[in-house]
Amino acid sequence: MSTTGSRPTVRTPLAERYRPHRLDEVVGGARGRAELRSWADAWASGRPPARRAVVLAGPPGVGKTSTALALAEEYGWTLVEMNASDARNESAIEQVAGRASITHTLSPGTGGRRGHALILLDEADCLTGRLTETPKAAAPAVGFRDFLRGRYGTVEALNVAWGLKAGGKPAPYTEWDDVPKTPGRGAVAKLPAVQRDAGDWKEGGRPRDLSDRGGLGAIARLVKDTRQPVVLTVNDERTLTRYSAVFRTSVLRVRFFPLKDTEMAQHVARVARDEGIALAPGAVDAIVRKARGDLRAALNDLDAIAPLPAGPDQLSVLGVRDLTSEIEQLTEEALTARRYFRSIEVQDRLDAPPDDLLPWIEENVPHFAPDPRHRAAALDVVAVADRFLRRARLQRVWSQWSYSSELLTGGVGFAIRDAGVPLREGAAFPRFLGDMGRSRTQRGLRDAIAGKAGERLHLSKEKARLWALPFLEVVLHRGTESRASPRELTVVRRLVRELDLTREEVGYLLGVEPESPRVTGVFDRPETAEPVPEASASRPDRGADAAAETPPPAAKQHQRSLSEFER
Repeated sequence: MSTTGSRPTVRTPLAERYRPHRLDEVVGGARGRAELRSWADAWASGRPPARRAVVLAGPPGVGKTSTALALAEEYGWTLVEMNASDARNESAIEQVAGRASITHTLSPGTGGRRGHALILLDEADCLTGRLTETPKAAAPAVGFRDFLRGRYGTVEALNVAWGLKAGGKPAPYTEWDDVPKTPGRGAVAKLPAVQRDAGDWKEGGRPRDLSDRGGLGAIARLVKDTRQPVVLTVNDERTLTRYSAVFRTSVLRVRFFPLKDTEMAQHVARVARDEGIALAPGAVDAIVRKARGDLRAALNDLDAIAPLPAGPDQLSVLGVRDLTSEIEQLTEEALTARRYFRSIEVQDRLDAPPDDLLPWIEENVPHFAPDPRHRAAALDVVAVADRFLRRARLQRVWSQWSYSSELLTGGVGFAIRDAGVPLREGAAFPRFLGDMGRSRTQRGLRDAIAGKAGERLHLSKEKARLWALPFLEVVLHRGTESRASPRELTVVRRLVRELDLTREEVGYLLGVEPESPRVTGVFDRPETAEPVPEASASRPDRGADAAAETPPPAAKQHQRSLSEFER
């Protein structure tokens, strides 16, 4: 906060000041932005797409709302936004979004594009309306006479408030039945006090329904009947898909993922440089680690340490701690100490969800349990805790986390503590987490190859991993062996060139290093030209008459039977 004279000026948060204005300015989510742009281009061309609504799904802070706002600004569309702070029941959605969805914008958009109204329903999965829930009945309107009775209590108090005196005009009222049911247009209605009460009655005569009853049904109808582009942002799209088949078949689903650490680090460093914020060494990395893919949280943390001088104070505000050592210490205490850990204590000591603690406990139970019987009892408790975690994720009932935390610490500890617990040097790091970390590069190469092959073969990435990758491994192995024919090597080179594979990706398929001779032999250009397929132009050493020697039925030799492909 800065001061101008004696009046304070509140500085706009960095997360708001650095909101993107165009899709190209959004950090991360390149594939999602490309899908959204294609969808928007169809609207802008005057030929609305078959799926007229799009659902942007992903965790908080990954750019869903910012992408929708940037889309509206870039295409020059009018924005109609309803967020979680608005009343989003059936009546509100039909009055605001429903009315906009059936109205064509007459003014053209920017750059000659046709104007539209982009309807943005932010955090649509936060609606709590259930499948069989109907809209709440509208509260009956309160009459003007009843409103005055509730405000003044007695007729005498009403006469005093309105300035009605005996012998004057208008005459005072003697009982409530004489008070008009509506303000009317008579002499009484012209009094300032009456006009004030009439205004208050009109504003509060009918209680406003702030619930979200019937909201999901109204959104489903909006998605089905809209004439304007509709964008819904959700953290978990299963809330919508469980409600209605409309959200499974009639919407374009675009998935947003947590941002990569490199993307976040570059953006945070750029914002700090533009704002002139001096940061301590390691502060950017600390912000990125703490944010865990949430760019909004990262910018808020940068905002929090901006007034501090570059140094240890910034790192202390960020709360930089070694999470691995904390989990290790808590695991060892829970499995050896003779005490029970409450969930609030676990939460205070460990700034991480129970999902991070589960693999540590599961890995170390066999080492700390004194015998198979205690080991089985402890693992039964771990299974129950895992069930609570699964229920919390699927049903979004995060209160189940507390049960899971207590079971993983105190529950497992009590299951093995009625006998002597062998002491170890320390809790072991979960093996599968170490394996996942060591294989991160390999899994990245595998997914990259599957994505390229799936795009060319019109397969999903999962099917490409199952079917295309084994085929590519066989072809590359046969084509790069020492006994491979030149034609087989040519096929491998063309395949690598067609899929745009890198040396690292070819090395992954061959199971060798990228610098190995088998990989370099694929990318080295041959000294002679690659053989031309037999179906192309005639050979140079034959005359024109030789082409006629080939009988026409020979062309059928290139046909293959379906049974050959089914082997």
